[in-house]
Amino acid sequence: MAKTHISANAKQFIIKRSKGYCEYCKCPSDFSTELFSIEHIIPWSKNGSDELDNLAYACIGCNIYKSDKTEFIDVVSQTLSILYNPRKMIWTYHFIWDESLTVMIGKTAIGRATIEGLKLNRTPVKNLRRALLAISEHPPAAAEEEE
Repeated sequence: MAKTHISANAKQFIIKRSKGYCEYCKCPSDFSTELFSIEHIIPWSKNGSDELDNLAYACIGCNIYKSDKTEFIDVVSQTLSILYNPRKMIWTYHFIWDESLTVMIGKTAIGRATIEGLKLNRTPVKNLRRALLAISEHPPAAAEEEE
């Protein structure tokens, strides 16, 4: 599939839609030392498109760990599960915060596979969440989406 250019208007729409947060690890771009980019939920290599419903705002860490993955092993069932799709799934259905509000916990196979596959609880991300919590900037308000 030929790669196409994502317009500046589309990029701005995606950033606004995400409220400036990585749509996977939920870190805000305004406080992150990592770059953010537009990520293909279903990658080109798996016939994904540049349509807005296939694009997500992601920090570089999540984007790199996700790469071209669309599924990963669920640590509970030890079976393959699809990864969380921020365009089609509700975050609060698949994830919760732990007691400290710094660690994401998967409530479903999709949540658990996504946490493992994208390493959503990597140390720098947990440290950022802890710092944001100290200044009342974490956790982000849940943006409910249609599932």
